[in-house]
Amino acid sequence: MKKTGGAEKKRVRRSSAALQNGGRDSNSDTPPRKQAAKQDEFQLFAEKVRDHKDLVSRWAVLQETRVEYFRGKDFVSFLRNHPELKDILESDRNLEAEDIANILLRKNLLVRCDRVVKTVRPGKKKLSTWPAHLEIFSEQGFSENDAFFAWTFVKRRPLWQTLLSFFWPVVTLAICLFPVYPHRCKLLILYSCLGVLLLFLSLLVLRGAIFGALYIVLGKRVWFFPNILAEEATLRELFRFCPQKDEEERPKWTTRIFYAVLAVLVILLMRHHAPDEAARARYQKRVSNIIDDVLEWDPRLALSGMMEKQSLFNETEPSNATDEEVTPPDGVGAKTIIEQDEEDVSEILDVSDETLDNSDEQTHDHI
Repeated sequence: MKKTGGAEKKRVRRSSAALQNGGRDSNSDTPPRKQAAKQDEFQLFAEKVRDHKDLVSRWAVLQETRVEYFRGKDFVSFLRNHPELKDILESDRNLEAEDIANILLRKNLLVRCDRVVKTVRPGKKKLSTWPAHLEIFSEQGFSENDAFFAWTFVKRRPLWQTLLSFFWPVVTLAICLFPVYPHRCKLLILYSCLGVLLLFLSLLVLRGAIFGALYIVLGKRVWFFPNILAEEATLRELFRFCPQKDEEERPKWTTRIFYAVLAVLVILLMRHHAPDEAARARYQKRVSNIIDDVLEWDPRLALSGMMEKQSLFNETEPSNATDEEVTPPDGVGAKTIIEQDEEDVSEILDVSDETLDNSDEQTHDHI
């Protein structure tokens, strides 16, 4: 009887626990493997959406951490234009974009953020479209109106980035060994770097000139290659040619005239103080000499020069100075250092005697 009473108590406990679990989770009928599979589906969906190029996103600082974020309205339009991505969710493929975003928020794959600076800066009509600093919003729910959502999971690194991380130390070592390269390799590397630098500077000058001309003539702010100086941008975004839309207020005509006069004055000033042909030739010769010194440098010559200086320094030390003849490193049969010093002293004495004789003759002729 005691055993049957204990068994009944265990059954009651199990049934009560099952009821409690059923009250806690409405999806208790779903096996745990299927729940894990659903979670993996949403994780895979989030990774696919984040890696997609059509979802516009930016980088910002969230609590001293750089995060990638997007806008709520961009997420809705993205899923509307790419409904095939919902097939990853299988049974939840018919959910709306708002419901999918709320599930991602509950699974901590997203976090809703808000802009830190909520006041309009002077000279602008509205807030920045992509703020650089964010903070966590109090209500974690999806919204399309001025709502930002940041990814919380670490993005998987592609294979080429992993290979590039191992390749960087080799590049660093190759840069350090540049002085010992052959002369042709030095020329190839030098002119390649100069060509890339000249192309980059020419591009900056050209886009600045186009911006200034359109700003003065039409009053529009048009930047070609808008992300060429961006700190955080992909390679495709870095060389994007299409200009950004001008969202700022159109400048006044007085401001445009002021900048036009200022540009003319700068051009005249630069033309007035431009170097002439002789100065340009001197500067070119100086630069070419510096480049030749870098290209023609040889570690063997440098080491031999250091050894010669060290040997000469040891020979001129007072503690080691003797009357013995020391042969210089130029070769056998050369004059010793003591003989050279004696010849220098005798030449100085001869010159002084000649000057005295000439002065005596001049005084005698004068008398």
